[in-house]
Amino acid sequence: MKGSQMSRRVEQSILLFLDFLTINAAYAWYYWLRIESGWFTYAIQPEFWTPMLVIYGYWLVWFAFFGLYRHWYAQSRLDEVMTLFRTTAVGTLVLFFLVFLDDQPSGSGSARELILVYWFMLFGLVSIGRLGIRALQKRLLELGVGARNTLIVGWSRKAFELCDMVLRYPALGYKVVGFAKPRTKAVKRRKSSAYRDLRILGNLESLPKLLEQHQVKEVLIGLDSTEHDQLLDIIRYCNGHEVGMKIIPDLYDIVSGQARINSIYGFPLIEVMPELMKPWEEIMKRAVDITVAGGILLIGLPIWALVAIAIKVDSPGPVFYPQERVGRNGRIFTMMKFRSMKQEAERHSGPKWAERNDPRVTRAGKIIRRLHLDEVPQFVNVLVGDMSLVGPRPERPYFVEKLQNELPLYRRRLKVRPGITGWAQIKYHYDQSIEDVKSKLKYDLFYIENMSWRMDLKILFNTLYVMIRSKGQT
Repeated sequence: MKGSQMSRRVEQSILLFLDFLTINAAYAWYYWLRIESGWFTYAIQPEFWTPMLVIYGYWLVWFAFFGLYRHWYAQSRLDEVMTLFRTTAVGTLVLFFLVFLDDQPSGSGSARELILVYWFMLFGLVSIGRLGIRALQKRLLELGVGARNTLIVGWSRKAFELCDMVLRYPALGYKVVGFAKPRTKAVKRRKSSAYRDLRILGNLESLPKLLEQHQVKEVLIGLDSTEHDQLLDIIRYCNGHEVGMKIIPDLYDIVSGQARINSIYGFPLIEVMPELMKPWEEIMKRAVDITVAGGILLIGLPIWALVAIAIKVDSPGPVFYPQERVGRNGRIFTMMKFRSMKQEAERHSGPKWAERNDPRVTRAGKIIRRLHLDEVPQFVNVLVGDMSLVGPRPERPYFVEKLQNELPLYRRRLKVRPGITGWAQIKYHYDQSIEDVKSKLKYDLFYIENMSWRMDLKILFNTLYVMIRSKGQT
Protein backbone atom coordinates (compact mmCIF):
# COMPACT_ATOMS: atom_id res chain seq x y z
CA MET A 1 0.00 0.00 0.00
CA LYS A 2 2.80 2.36 0.90
CA GLY A 3 4.48 1.67 -2.42
CA SER A 4 1.28 2.51 -4.27
CA GLN A 5 0.85 5.76 -2.33
CA MET A 6 4.48 6.69 -2.99
CA SER A 7 3.96 5.98 -6.71
CA ARG A 8 1.00 8.35 -6.73
CA ARG A 9 2.96 11.10 -4.99
CA VAL A 10 5.90 10.66 -7.35
CA GLU A 11 3.60 10.80 -10.37
CA GLN A 12 1.91 13.99 -9.19
CA SER A 13 5.26 15.57 -8.29
CA ILE A 14 6.62 14.86 -11.78
CA LEU A 15 3.45 16.22 -13.38
CA LEU A 16 3.63 19.39 -11.30
CA PHE A 17 7.30 19.85 -12.18
CA LEU A 18 6.70 19.30 -15.91
CA ASP A 19 3.73 21.65 -15.93
CA PHE A 20 5.82 24.23 -14.09
CA LEU A 21 8.43 24.05 -16.84
CA THR A 22 6.06 23.95 -19.82
CA ILE A 23 3.57 26.59 -18.60
CA ASN A 24 6.36 29.02 -17.79
CA ALA A 25 8.16 28.17 -21.05
CA ALA A 26 4.96 29.01 -22.96
CA TYR A 27 4.75 32.37 -21.16
CA ALA A 28 8.44 33.11 -21.78
CA TRP A 29 8.01 32.29 -25.47
CA TYR A 30 4.92 34.46 -25.66
CA TYR A 31 6.71 37.29 -23.80
CA TRP A 32 9.63 37.15 -26.25
CA LEU A 33 7.25 37.24 -29.21
CA ARG A 34 5.20 40.08 -27.77
CA ILE A 35 8.02 42.21 -26.26
CA GLU A 36 11.49 41.21 -27.40
CA SER A 37 10.80 40.39 -31.05
CA GLY A 38 10.17 44.02 -31.97
CA TRP A 39 6.93 43.21 -33.77
CA PHE A 40 4.96 45.25 -31.23
CA THR A 41 5.75 48.50 -29.45
CA TYR A 42 5.13 49.49 -25.82
CA ALA A 43 5.43 52.83 -24.09
CA ILE A 44 6.54 50.98 -20.95
CA GLN A 45 7.98 47.47 -21.13
CA PRO A 46 5.84 45.03 -19.08
CA GLU A 47 7.40 43.16 -16.14
CA PHE A 48 8.37 39.53 -16.74
CA TRP A 49 8.77 37.52 -13.51
CA THR A 50 5.74 38.49 -11.42
CA PRO A 51 3.12 38.03 -14.20
CA MET A 52 4.73 34.73 -15.14
CA LEU A 53 4.42 33.32 -11.60
CA VAL A 54 0.86 34.64 -11.20
CA ILE A 55 -0.20 33.05 -14.49
CA TYR A 56 1.47 29.78 -13.50
CA GLY A 57 -0.53 29.80 -10.26
CA TYR A 58 -3.68 30.39 -12.27
CA TRP A 59 -3.02 27.38 -14.51
CA LEU A 60 -2.10 25.20 -11.55
CA VAL A 61 -5.50 25.86 -9.95
CA TRP A 62 -7.29 25.58 -13.30
CA PHE A 63 -5.73 22.20 -14.13
CA ALA A 64 -6.48 20.83 -10.67
CA PHE A 65 -10.06 22.11 -10.92
CA PHE A 66 -10.61 20.12 -14.12
CA GLY A 67 -8.97 16.91 -12.88
CA LEU A 68 -5.68 17.02 -14.77
CA TYR A 69 -3.75 15.87 -11.70
CA ARG A 70 -5.81 12.76 -11.03
CA HIS A 71 -4.07 9.40 -10.78
CA TRP A 72 -3.31 7.92 -14.20
CA TYR A 73 -3.26 4.25 -15.13
CA ALA A 74 -3.40 3.16 -18.76
CA GLN A 75 -5.47 6.17 -19.68
CA SER A 76 -5.84 6.87 -23.36
CA ARG A 77 -3.30 9.52 -24.28
CA LEU A 78 -5.66 10.84 -26.93
CA ASP A 79 -8.34 11.33 -24.28
CA GLU A 80 -5.91 13.23 -22.08
CA VAL A 81 -4.78 15.46 -24.95
CA MET A 82 -8.41 16.22 -25.85
CA THR A 83 -9.16 17.07 -22.21
CA LEU A 84 -6.08 19.31 -22.20
CA PHE A 85 -7.26 20.91 -25.45
CA ARG A 86 -10.64 21.87 -23.96
CA THR A 87 -9.19 22.94 -20.62
CA THR A 88 -6.49 25.20 -22.07
CA ALA A 89 -8.85 26.67 -24.69
CA VAL A 90 -11.42 27.79 -22.12
CA GLY A 91 -8.75 28.78 -19.59
CA THR A 92 -6.89 30.92 -22.15
CA LEU A 93 -10.06 32.82 -23.04
CA VAL A 94 -10.76 33.51 -19.36
CA LEU A 95 -7.14 34.54 -18.77
CA PHE A 96 -7.08 36.99 -21.66
CA PHE A 97 -10.33 38.62 -20.58
CA LEU A 98 -9.00 38.95 -17.03
CA VAL A 99 -5.42 40.02 -17.76
CA PHE A 100 -4.08 40.28 -21.26
CA LEU A 101 -6.76 42.49 -22.83
CA ASP A 102 -5.80 45.21 -20.35
CA ASP A 103 -2.28 45.26 -21.75
CA GLN A 104 -2.54 45.30 -25.54
CA PRO A 105 0.42 46.48 -27.63
CA SER A 106 0.20 48.87 -30.51
CA GLY A 107 1.17 47.45 -33.87
CA SER A 108 -0.08 45.03 -36.42
CA GLY A 109 -1.19 42.26 -34.08
CA SER A 110 -4.76 41.95 -32.90
CA ALA A 111 -6.09 40.65 -29.58
CA ARG A 112 -7.54 37.64 -31.40
CA GLU A 113 -4.15 36.71 -32.86
CA LEU A 114 -2.47 37.04 -29.46
CA ILE A 115 -5.04 34.73 -27.88
CA LEU A 116 -4.49 32.09 -30.55
CA VAL A 117 -0.70 32.38 -30.39
CA TYR A 118 -0.53 32.04 -26.59
CA TRP A 119 -3.01 29.17 -26.55
CA PHE A 120 -1.09 27.31 -29.28
CA MET A 121 2.18 27.72 -27.36
CA LEU A 122 0.66 26.60 -24.06
CA PHE A 123 -1.28 23.65 -25.45
CA GLY A 124 1.66 22.46 -27.55
CA LEU A 125 4.29 22.60 -24.81
CA VAL A 126 2.10 21.13 -22.04
CA SER A 127 0.92 18.35 -24.37
CA ILE A 128 4.51 17.44 -25.25
CA GLY A 129 5.37 17.27 -21.56
CA ARG A 130 2.31 15.17 -20.73
CA LEU A 131 2.84 12.76 -23.63
CA GLY A 132 6.47 12.34 -22.60
CA ILE A 133 5.64 11.41 -19.01
CA ARG A 134 2.84 9.08 -20.14
CA ALA A 135 5.21 7.29 -22.53
CA LEU A 136 7.67 6.86 -19.64
CA GLN A 137 4.89 5.59 -17.36
CA LYS A 138 3.78 3.10 -19.98
CA ARG A 139 7.31 1.78 -20.32
CA LEU A 140 7.72 1.47 -16.55
CA LEU A 141 4.41 -0.39 -16.26
CA GLU A 142 5.53 -2.79 -18.98
CA LEU A 143 8.59 -3.46 -16.81
CA GLY A 144 6.34 -4.01 -13.79
CA VAL A 145 7.22 -0.75 -12.01
CA GLY A 146 4.23 0.92 -10.35
CA ALA A 147 1.70 -1.76 -11.27
CA ARG A 148 -1.26 -2.27 -8.93
CA ASN A 149 -1.79 -5.54 -7.12
CA THR A 150 -4.83 -7.13 -8.75
CA LEU A 151 -7.10 -9.98 -7.65
CA ILE A 152 -9.23 -11.87 -10.18
CA VAL A 153 -12.54 -13.16 -8.82
CA GLY A 154 -13.55 -16.27 -10.71
CA TRP A 155 -12.28 -19.75 -11.51
CA SER A 156 -13.56 -20.71 -14.93
CA ARG A 157 -12.83 -20.23 -18.62
CA LYS A 158 -14.05 -16.63 -18.46
CA ALA A 159 -11.73 -15.80 -15.54
CA PHE A 160 -8.78 -17.45 -17.33
CA GLU A 161 -9.46 -15.44 -20.51
CA LEU A 162 -9.55 -12.31 -18.36
CA CYS A 163 -6.22 -13.27 -16.82
CA ASP A 164 -4.70 -13.93 -20.26
CA MET A 165 -5.73 -10.47 -21.51
CA VAL A 166 -4.32 -8.74 -18.43
CA LEU A 167 -1.00 -10.55 -18.75
CA ARG A 168 -0.89 -9.77 -22.48
CA TYR A 169 -1.04 -6.01 -21.80
CA PRO A 170 1.26 -5.17 -18.85
CA ALA A 171 0.89 -1.45 -19.68
CA LEU A 172 -2.61 -1.66 -18.20
CA GLY A 173 -0.87 -1.62 -14.83
CA TYR A 174 -2.44 -4.77 -13.38
CA LYS A 175 -0.15 -7.09 -11.40
CA VAL A 176 -2.22 -10.23 -10.81
CA VAL A 177 -1.51 -11.75 -7.38
CA GLY A 178 -3.97 -14.65 -7.68
CA PHE A 179 -7.59 -15.74 -7.84
CA ALA A 180 -10.54 -15.67 -5.45
CA LYS A 181 -12.80 -18.63 -6.08
CA PRO A 182 -16.58 -18.01 -6.18
CA ARG A 183 -19.07 -20.40 -4.66
CA THR A 184 -19.26 -23.39 -7.01
CA LYS A 185 -22.32 -25.26 -8.13
CA ALA A 186 -22.73 -28.88 -9.13
CA VAL A 187 -20.79 -28.62 -12.38
CA LYS A 188 -17.44 -29.94 -13.53
CA ARG A 189 -14.57 -27.69 -12.42
CA ARG A 190 -10.89 -27.42 -13.18
CA LYS A 191 -8.99 -29.79 -10.89
CA SER A 192 -5.78 -27.76 -10.68
CA SER A 193 -5.52 -25.01 -8.05
CA ALA A 194 -3.31 -22.78 -10.23
CA TYR A 195 -3.45 -21.10 -13.63
CA ARG A 196 -0.31 -19.65 -15.23
CA ASP A 197 1.44 -20.09 -11.87
CA LEU A 198 -1.25 -17.96 -10.19
CA ARG A 199 -2.99 -19.79 -7.35
CA ILE A 200 -6.38 -19.62 -5.65
CA LEU A 201 -5.82 -17.44 -2.60
CA GLY A 202 -9.26 -17.87 -1.02
CA ASN A 203 -12.99 -17.72 -1.54
CA LEU A 204 -15.56 -14.92 -1.59
CA GLU A 205 -15.99 -14.88 2.18
CA SER A 206 -12.25 -14.28 2.61
CA LEU A 207 -12.19 -11.31 0.18
CA PRO A 208 -11.79 -8.59 2.86
CA LYS A 209 -8.83 -10.47 4.36
CA LEU A 210 -7.26 -11.06 0.93
CA LEU A 211 -7.54 -7.39 -0.02
CA GLU A 212 -5.59 -6.34 3.07
CA GLN A 213 -3.14 -9.24 3.11
CA HIS A 214 -2.05 -8.77 -0.53
CA GLN A 215 -2.50 -4.97 -0.61
CA VAL A 216 -4.92 -5.32 -3.52
CA LYS A 217 -5.85 -2.14 -5.41
CA GLU A 218 -7.94 -3.63 -8.23
CA VAL A 219 -10.51 -6.43 -8.31
CA LEU A 220 -11.33 -7.86 -11.75
CA ILE A 221 -14.49 -9.95 -11.86
CA GLY A 222 -14.75 -12.85 -14.30
CA LEU A 223 -17.86 -14.80 -13.38
CA ASP A 224 -19.74 -17.34 -15.46
CA SER A 225 -23.36 -16.65 -16.35
CA THR A 226 -24.39 -19.17 -13.67
CA GLU A 227 -22.56 -17.13 -11.02
CA HIS A 228 -24.11 -13.72 -11.65
CA ASP A 229 -26.02 -13.88 -8.39
CA GLN A 230 -22.73 -13.58 -6.48
CA LEU A 231 -21.88 -10.13 -7.83
CA LEU A 232 -23.69 -8.27 -5.03
CA ASP A 233 -21.74 -10.30 -2.46
CA ILE A 234 -18.47 -9.35 -4.15
CA ILE A 235 -19.41 -5.66 -4.09
CA ARG A 236 -20.43 -5.95 -0.43
CA TYR A 237 -17.14 -7.57 0.57
CA CYS A 238 -15.12 -4.95 -1.33
CA ASN A 239 -17.00 -1.92 -0.03
CA GLY A 240 -15.07 -0.09 2.64
CA HIS A 241 -11.75 -0.92 0.94
CA GLU A 242 -9.83 1.41 -1.38
CA VAL A 243 -10.10 -0.84 -4.42
CA GLY A 244 -11.41 -0.43 -7.93
CA MET A 245 -13.84 -3.05 -9.22
CA LYS A 246 -14.23 -3.93 -12.88
CA ILE A 247 -16.17 -6.63 -14.69
CA ILE A 248 -16.23 -7.94 -18.25
CA PRO A 249 -19.01 -6.56 -20.50
CA ASP A 250 -21.47 -9.44 -20.49
CA LEU A 251 -22.35 -8.66 -16.88
CA TYR A 252 -23.32 -5.09 -17.68
CA ASP A 253 -27.05 -5.67 -17.42
CA ILE A 254 -26.69 -6.60 -13.74
CA VAL A 255 -25.37 -3.21 -12.68
CA SER A 256 -27.05 -1.07 -15.34
CA GLY A 257 -26.79 2.56 -14.39
CA GLN A 258 -23.93 2.00 -11.95
CA ALA A 259 -21.07 1.32 -14.36
CA ARG A 260 -18.64 3.13 -16.63
CA ILE A 261 -16.83 1.55 -19.57
CA ASN A 262 -13.03 1.63 -19.37
CA SER A 263 -11.40 0.31 -22.52
CA ILE A 264 -7.86 0.53 -23.84
CA TYR A 265 -5.83 -1.61 -26.25
CA GLY A 266 -9.22 -3.02 -27.30
CA PHE A 267 -9.48 -4.50 -23.80
CA PRO A 268 -12.97 -3.73 -22.47
CA LEU A 269 -13.73 -3.58 -18.76
CA ILE A 270 -16.65 -1.99 -16.99
CA GLU A 271 -16.00 -0.06 -13.81
CA VAL A 272 -18.47 -0.92 -11.08
CA MET A 273 -19.86 1.95 -9.00
CA PRO A 274 -17.36 4.64 -10.00
CA GLU A 275 -17.15 7.96 -8.21
CA LEU A 276 -19.39 10.10 -10.39
CA MET A 277 -18.56 13.54 -9.00
CA LYS A 278 -16.08 15.41 -11.21
CA PRO A 279 -12.98 16.96 -9.62
CA TRP A 280 -14.25 20.53 -10.05
CA GLU A 281 -17.53 19.52 -8.41
CA GLU A 282 -15.64 17.99 -5.48
CA ILE A 283 -13.75 21.26 -5.07
CA MET A 284 -17.01 23.20 -5.31
CA LYS A 285 -18.65 20.92 -2.74
CA ARG A 286 -15.79 21.34 -0.28
CA ALA A 287 -15.71 25.12 -0.81
CA VAL A 288 -19.47 25.33 -0.07
CA ASP A 289 -18.95 23.15 3.02
CA ILE A 290 -16.28 25.44 4.45
CA THR A 291 -18.07 28.68 3.55
CA VAL A 292 -21.49 27.69 4.91
CA ALA A 293 -20.18 25.93 8.05
CA GLY A 294 -17.86 28.79 8.95
CA GLY A 295 -20.56 31.39 8.31
CA ILE A 296 -23.20 29.61 10.42
CA LEU A 297 -20.84 29.09 13.36
CA LEU A 298 -19.67 32.70 13.31
CA ILE A 299 -22.92 34.55 12.57
CA GLY A 300 -25.01 32.45 14.96
CA LEU A 301 -22.53 32.58 17.83
CA PRO A 302 -24.88 34.50 20.22
CA ILE A 303 -27.66 31.96 19.57
CA TRP A 304 -25.36 29.00 20.18
CA ALA A 305 -24.29 30.59 23.47
CA LEU A 306 -27.95 30.85 24.55
CA VAL A 307 -28.54 27.20 23.57
CA ALA A 308 -25.55 26.16 25.69
CA ILE A 309 -26.87 28.13 28.68
CA ALA A 310 -30.35 26.58 28.30
CA ILE A 311 -28.88 23.05 28.24
CA LYS A 312 -26.78 23.73 31.32
CA VAL A 313 -29.64 25.26 33.30
CA ASP A 314 -32.19 22.58 32.29
CA SER A 315 -30.29 19.47 33.42
CA PRO A 316 -26.96 18.48 34.97
CA GLY A 317 -24.21 17.40 32.64
CA PRO A 318 -21.99 18.76 29.86
CA VAL A 319 -23.24 21.06 27.11
CA PHE A 320 -21.81 18.95 24.30
CA TYR A 321 -22.34 15.28 23.62
CA PRO A 322 -19.40 13.61 21.82
CA GLN A 323 -20.06 10.34 20.05
CA GLU A 324 -17.93 8.06 17.91
CA ARG A 325 -19.17 7.74 14.35
CA VAL A 326 -17.91 5.95 11.24
CA GLY A 327 -16.77 8.33 8.52
CA ARG A 328 -15.40 8.14 5.02
CA ASN A 329 -13.65 4.84 4.20
CA GLY A 330 -14.55 3.48 7.63
CA ARG A 331 -12.47 6.00 9.62
CA ILE A 332 -13.72 6.57 13.16
CA PHE A 333 -14.16 10.21 14.23
CA THR A 334 -15.78 12.04 17.13
CA MET A 335 -19.00 13.79 16.18
CA MET A 336 -20.18 16.65 18.39
CA LYS A 337 -23.80 17.55 19.20
CA PHE A 338 -25.52 19.77 21.71
CA ARG A 339 -26.66 17.40 24.46
CA SER A 340 -30.40 16.80 24.17
CA MET A 341 -30.70 13.77 26.46
CA LYS A 342 -30.18 13.18 30.14
CA GLN A 343 -26.62 12.55 31.19
CA GLU A 344 -25.49 8.93 30.62
CA ALA A 345 -28.79 8.12 28.87
CA GLU A 346 -27.40 4.86 27.46
CA ARG A 347 -25.63 3.72 30.59
CA HIS A 348 -28.04 0.84 31.20
CA SER A 349 -29.65 0.34 27.78
CA GLY A 350 -26.48 0.41 25.66
CA PRO A 351 -26.49 1.84 22.10
CA LYS A 352 -29.99 2.19 20.72
CA TRP A 353 -31.87 4.30 18.19
CA ALA A 354 -33.77 7.32 19.40
CA GLU A 355 -37.52 6.90 19.74
CA ARG A 356 -40.39 9.27 19.12
CA ASN A 357 -41.25 10.97 22.43
CA ASP A 358 -38.10 9.43 23.88
CA PRO A 359 -38.22 9.70 27.69
CA ARG A 360 -34.45 10.23 27.79
CA VAL A 361 -34.80 13.64 26.05
CA THR A 362 -34.66 16.71 28.31
CA ARG A 363 -37.03 19.68 28.12
CA ALA A 364 -34.44 21.85 26.40
CA GLY A 365 -33.52 18.87 24.25
CA LYS A 366 -37.06 18.62 22.86
CA ILE A 367 -36.89 22.21 21.66
CA ILE A 368 -33.43 22.08 20.10
CA ARG A 369 -34.25 18.74 18.44
CA ARG A 370 -37.43 20.10 16.92
CA LEU A 371 -35.44 23.04 15.51
CA HIS A 372 -32.47 20.80 14.61
CA LEU A 373 -30.20 23.01 16.72
CA ASP A 374 -28.61 19.95 18.35
CA GLU A 375 -26.77 19.38 15.05
CA VAL A 376 -25.01 22.78 15.04
CA PRO A 377 -21.68 21.62 16.61
CA GLN A 378 -21.30 19.24 13.67
CA PHE A 379 -20.37 22.24 11.55
CA VAL A 380 -17.02 22.02 13.35
CA ASN A 381 -16.72 18.46 12.01
CA VAL A 382 -17.46 19.88 8.55
CA LEU A 383 -14.70 22.48 8.86
CA VAL A 384 -12.06 19.91 9.82
CA GLY A 385 -13.13 17.58 7.00
CA ASP A 386 -14.71 14.72 8.95
CA MET A 387 -18.14 15.53 7.52
CA SER A 388 -19.83 17.40 4.71
CA LEU A 389 -22.98 19.50 4.75
CA VAL A 390 -24.69 16.87 2.58
CA GLY A 391 -24.16 13.12 2.61
CA PRO A 392 -25.35 9.91 4.27
CA ARG A 393 -25.76 10.32 8.02
CA PRO A 394 -22.77 8.94 9.93
CA GLU A 395 -23.64 5.89 11.99
CA ARG A 396 -22.11 4.55 15.18
CA PRO A 397 -19.53 1.72 14.89
CA TYR A 398 -21.81 -0.69 16.77
CA PHE A 399 -24.61 -0.25 14.25
CA VAL A 400 -22.28 -0.24 11.22
CA GLU A 401 -20.89 -3.60 12.30
CA LYS A 402 -24.42 -4.91 12.76
CA LEU A 403 -25.93 -3.45 9.60
CA GLN A 404 -23.17 -4.38 7.15
CA ASN A 405 -23.83 -8.04 7.92
CA GLU A 406 -27.56 -7.66 7.29
CA LEU A 407 -27.74 -5.20 4.40
CA PRO A 408 -25.90 -5.74 1.10
CA LEU A 409 -24.03 -2.62 -0.06
CA TYR A 410 -24.39 -0.88 3.32
CA ARG A 411 -20.67 -0.04 3.42
CA ARG A 412 -21.08 1.69 0.07
CA ARG A 413 -22.27 4.64 2.19
CA LEU A 414 -18.74 4.92 3.53
CA LYS A 415 -17.31 5.87 0.13
CA VAL A 416 -18.21 9.52 0.71
CA ARG A 417 -18.02 11.95 3.61
CA PRO A 418 -21.05 11.64 5.89
CA GLY A 419 -23.31 14.67 6.05
CA ILE A 420 -25.30 16.78 8.48
CA THR A 421 -28.25 16.37 6.15
CA GLY A 422 -28.88 14.23 3.11
CA TRP A 423 -31.27 12.89 0.51
CA ALA A 424 -32.48 10.18 2.90
CA GLN A 425 -33.11 12.74 5.66
CA ILE A 426 -35.42 14.90 3.53
CA LYS A 427 -37.18 11.93 1.93
CA TYR A 428 -37.65 9.70 4.95
CA HIS A 429 -38.37 10.09 8.64
CA TYR A 430 -35.98 9.65 11.55
CA ASP A 431 -34.40 6.20 12.09
CA GLN A 432 -36.27 4.24 14.73
CA SER A 433 -35.62 0.64 13.65
CA ILE A 434 -33.61 -1.57 11.34
CA GLU A 435 -36.46 -1.40 8.84
CA ASP A 436 -36.07 2.38 8.66
CA VAL A 437 -32.36 1.97 7.94
CA LYS A 438 -33.12 -0.53 5.17
CA SER A 439 -35.59 1.88 3.61
CA LYS A 440 -33.19 4.83 3.82
CA LEU A 441 -30.28 2.89 2.33
CA LYS A 442 -31.79 3.11 -1.16
CA TYR A 443 -31.94 6.92 -0.82
CA ASP A 444 -28.31 7.05 0.30
CA LEU A 445 -27.18 4.91 -2.62
CA PHE A 446 -29.21 7.05 -5.02
CA TYR A 447 -27.45 10.15 -3.69
CA ILE A 448 -23.98 8.60 -3.97
CA GLU A 449 -24.52 7.53 -7.57
CA ASN A 450 -25.98 10.92 -8.58
CA MET A 451 -24.15 13.33 -6.30
CA SER A 452 -23.35 16.78 -7.62
CA TRP A 453 -23.04 20.25 -6.12
CA ARG A 454 -26.41 21.14 -7.69
CA MET A 455 -28.06 18.20 -5.92
CA ASP A 456 -26.40 19.33 -2.69
CA LEU A 457 -27.96 22.78 -3.04
CA LYS A 458 -31.38 21.21 -3.61
CA ILE A 459 -31.01 19.13 -0.45
CA LEU A 460 -29.83 22.14 1.57
CA PHE A 461 -32.84 24.21 0.52
CA ASN A 462 -35.19 21.33 1.35
CA THR A 463 -33.51 20.95 4.75
CA LEU A 464 -33.98 24.66 5.45
CA TYR A 465 -37.67 24.27 4.62
CA VAL A 466 -37.97 21.35 7.06
CA MET A 467 -36.25 23.38 9.79
CA ILE A 468 -38.56 26.36 9.25
CA ARG A 469 -41.55 24.05 9.64
CA SER A 470 -39.99 22.66 12.87
CA LYS A 471 -40.38 19.06 11.74
CA GLY A 472 -37.47 17.70 13.72
CA GLN A 473 -37.54 14.58 15.88
CA THR A 474 -38.56 15.08 19.52
